[in-house]
Amino acid sequence: MPQPLPAFVQGRTPVWDDLAALVAAADGRIDRLDPASVRRLGRRYREAVADLAQARRRFPGDPVTDRLDLLVRQARPLVYGSVTTRTSVAEFATTGYWRRVRERPVFLLVAALTLFGPALLIGVWSNADPAGAARVAEVSPLTRGLSDDGPRDPDTQKVTDPTVNTGFSAQIFTNNARVALVAFAGGLSAGVLTIASLAFNGLVLGLVAGIAVQGGNGDSLWRLVVPHGVLELSLIVVSGAAGLRTGWALVHPGHRTRVEALAVEGRAGVELALGSAFLLVPCGLVEGFVTPRGLSLPAALAVGSSLGAAYWALVLWRGRPAATGEPGT
Repeated sequence: MPQPLPAFVQGRTPVWDDLAALVAAADGRIDRLDPASVRRLGRRYREAVADLAQARRRFPGDPVTDRLDLLVRQARPLVYGSVTTRTSVAEFATTGYWRRVRERPVFLLVAALTLFGPALLIGVWSNADPAGAARVAEVSPLTRGLSDDGPRDPDTQKVTDPTVNTGFSAQIFTNNARVALVAFAGGLSAGVLTIASLAFNGLVLGLVAGIAVQGGNGDSLWRLVVPHGVLELSLIVVSGAAGLRTGWALVHPGHRTRVEALAVEGRAGVELALGSAFLLVPCGLVEGFVTPRGLSLPAALAVGSSLGAAYWALVLWRGRPAATGEPGT
């Protein structure tokens, strides 16, 4: 037989009062509680949630239901939120960023497929249908005229003037940072703009590669693109993964409210975007100072693969999850 309201309130009030006292003691920060109190907080929260479900079903509109609802909402951030600690720039650079890259591999995979899938498809098509590819290339200023002129010849069009190279490097960094920022910021559209940005850049990449290879300029293209491109594309994938994390938090917040999910995943996304933007600087320097000197294909492959391998090696090494008891866990 269901309990009447007075008996329900009398029997459960000690639990609610204990939970309220723990919430007050924490004052918004769970690290103010000792381990035993944290465990008790978790138990009391689960009991209060169960009581709230019962109260909503049996006593809708009663003040006790409103009291329980408020108490559960006050306790939820303590139970499901993470302890925030101040980290130094050095700690972020040596561990924090790399852990962020590694902790959501599914989003990395989706971002990579979204970028490289369209690139592969349109690359194969443009190589098989150069006339159609040439027409498509005229649509965008990024590819217009490519089928006629081909990529720059790295042997006859070397650039060694430091002033020219510095300006070129800054321009490249700005463009790369813009692409990465759009890929990340698109997460606020539930990931739609992130996917569109990655797919568009993949289509441009595939179109350029397909036209160049079909026109006999593949060697020149790889010598110009590979030295900076392996790292650059890796960082764009990571920025895209940051945007997808933010978008997924909006679409599927799980046990958290959308505001709570967006706060957690949005912070992670910002850290990924900032770290990746900083690492785009070497890409701009390579493209501005190294590539214009006319690297041979083996040298270009060596530079590009070394940068890419170093990046992903750091992800695997420095991105290992923190051991229990380590700061930040």
